[in-house]
Amino acid sequence: MRIPLAAVLLALSLPAYAQGSAEAAKGKISMCIGCHGISMYKTAFPEVYSVPMIAGQSPEYIVKALQAYRAGDRSHPTMRAIAKGLSDQDMADVAAYYGGAGKADR
Repeated sequence: MRIPLAAVLLALSLPAYAQGSAEAAKGKISMCIGCHGISMYKTAFPEVYSVPMIAGQSPEYIVKALQAYRAGDRSHPTMRAIAKGLSDQDMADVAAYYGGAGKADR
């Protein structure tokens, strides 16, 4: 069976995301809810910063943001430290939890 070149190129251009599990994330989000689960929350380190609510955010965006923190492309030191401890599967699970249709439990 021959696979059309266009199908191969399309498959190669799609980002490789691990399939996330919102259920699995329930054991991984304790580090998130302390800041991202509080409406209007601001951190004071390294500067005063309004912490975004991530419930309902695009799962792809959450994964890309966490990957950028892990790689050092984003600079918030707390998020960099947290992201460095997450596997790709952890990131996908957290993204599924916060970005999923059911949104985060409140």
